[in-house]
Amino acid sequence: MENTSIISRISNALFGNKNTTTITIDEKGKTTMKIGIISGSVREGRNSAAVSEWIHEFAEKRNDGGIEYEIVALANYDLPLLGAKLPEERQAAAGAAIQAWSEKMASFDGYVFVTPEYNHAVGGALKNALDFLKPEVADKAAGFVGYGSLGGARAHENMRVILGELSVATVHTTVNFSLMTDFENMSNFVPNDYHAGNATAMFNELIKWSGALKTIR
Repeated sequence: MENTSIISRISNALFGNKNTTTITIDEKGKTTMKIGIISGSVREGRNSAAVSEWIHEFAEKRNDGGIEYEIVALANYDLPLLGAKLPEERQAAAGAAIQAWSEKMASFDGYVFVTPEYNHAVGGALKNALDFLKPEVADKAAGFVGYGSLGGARAHENMRVILGELSVATVHTTVNFSLMTDFENMSNFVPNDYHAGNATAMFNELIKWSGALKTIR
């Protein structure tokens, strides 16, 4: 019965009925949903910073009432390798970094992961960071923005598997930037205008799913 109730609530939030609404702003105009834009590369000179700024600016221009968007740079969290033995002098700082990362990710209702593709997969730093999480992200939704020779498409597929194990719902539409056509010299980000269509669809799906899943948490 409980599972049936949960499915019913999600279905109502996604598809609506005469007794259900999915607005994200309350009567006083307060923020009712937070979306984290996760800049998932830690490489010096990383392209994820510019891509994350672009997607954040795009999101802000949508004027989604009641929704707050925030960039979270993974590079700002000096996370250790999961399970690695650390010297005593590093343990306190590592513990603080893990706690800060956990609390920040727990504060969001949904996510946009901005990630490059390495060897047909997501980068190691982001995979390691996700391995520190589970309840913080469970029953939430995520979208993907990627870049690479194939627009990060294979990294997105890898991310769907990882996030599925963390009980995160991933939306269908992705935004894929090519290192060949959306960057100059593979470093200066100059995105083509046509990406706006996929970005719009991705955010529409993400907001709908994030709002629906919020009803069961």
